[in-house]
Amino acid sequence: MKRVFIIGMVLAASFASKAQTKNYVSFKAEIANKNGDFISLRDNKKVYKKIQVNKDGVFKDTLNIKEGMYQMYDGVEYTDLYLKNGYDLTLKMDAKKFDESIVYSGTGAKENNYLAKATLAESAFEFEKLMELNDADFGAAIDAKIKSDLEKLEGSKLDANFVALQKKKIEGDKAGMTAYFKESKEKSKLNNTDAPGFDYVNFKGGTTKLSDLNGKYVYIDVWATWCGPCRAEIPFLKKVEEKYEGKNIAFVSISVDVDKDLEKWRKFVEEKQLGGIQLFADKNWNSDFMKSFSINSIPRFILIDPSGKVVSADAARPSSPKLQEQLDGLLK
Repeated sequence: MKRVFIIGMVLAASFASKAQTKNYVSFKAEIANKNGDFISLRDNKKVYKKIQVNKDGVFKDTLNIKEGMYQMYDGVEYTDLYLKNGYDLTLKMDAKKFDESIVYSGTGAKENNYLAKATLAESAFEFEKLMELNDADFGAAIDAKIKSDLEKLEGSKLDANFVALQKKKIEGDKAGMTAYFKESKEKSKLNNTDAPGFDYVNFKGGTTKLSDLNGKYVYIDVWATWCGPCRAEIPFLKKVEEKYEGKNIAFVSISVDVDKDLEKWRKFVEEKQLGGIQLFADKNWNSDFMKSFSINSIPRFILIDPSGKVVSADAARPSSPKLQEQLDGLLK
C-alpha cells in the first residue's frame, strides 16, 4: 500500500507541474518617454502582434508563441527578445535611452538581460581597430573575441535552446566580420579615385547631387532606420557635426531604406532631429552609388575631398577618435 501511495503522490505532483506550466507568455512593460501608442513584436521583420501602450507607457498582454527570437519595436527603435511559452516577463525602459535603459525581471529575464547587455557590448566594441590589422593579426583577434563570447555564454547557465541559438549567432558573426574585413581591404583600392556621383531626394525638399558639394570635404554616412549599429552612431555623429560647424565640410547621411519606408525615414529624421544633409537613396542597395562602393553592409562611412576624389572609401565611424584626428588635420 505504501508503494502505491508513493506512486500516486509522484503522479499527482507530475500532473500539478504540468498544470502550472503556462502555454503562453505573459509580457508586460513600463516604457518612459514612449515613441508611440503601440509596440509591435516581429519575427524577422514580419509583424507577429501589435500591442497598445497606454498614456503612461504601460502594456500587458499574453502571447501564445513559437519559441525563438523576436524583435520589439517602439516606433523605429527596437530590441531583440527571446520568448517561449511559460515566460512571465516584465520590461522597464526609457525610450530616450533605449538600449542603455533596458532591464527585465521575472521568468525569462536572464536570457533577455543577456541580449540587452550583448547589444551594448557590440555597440562599444572597436571594430574599426580590427580593420587596420593585417590578415594574421585580424584572424587572431577575431578568434579571441569569439572565444570570449562563447565562454561567457557557456558559463551563463541560461536556457539550453537559447544558448544554442546564440552560439549559432556568434559563429555567424565571426563569418560576417571576416567577410567584412576582406571587403574593407578591397574598398581601400578606391582611395584616391574619382568619387561616383549621386542625385538623391533631400529631406528638406528637392534633390541633392554630390557635385552640389564641390569645394568641400564630404563625410557620408550610409545607414537605415532599421539598423541598430547605425542608430548607435547617431549621437556621436551629432557631436562631430557640432564640432565642425562652419568648417569646409558637409555631413551627408544617405538612407538605404526601401521605397515603401520613405515616410518612416522622414518621421525618424524629424523625431530624432538629425542634422547635416539627409538624403534617401534611389533603388536603396541597388543604387549606382552603392554599387560603385560595393556597399552591402551598414553603417558605412565615406570621406571625399573638395575636388571629388575619395579620401577614404571606408572612413572611420563618428564614434572613433580617429575620425576627428583625421578631420582636424584636413580642416586646419
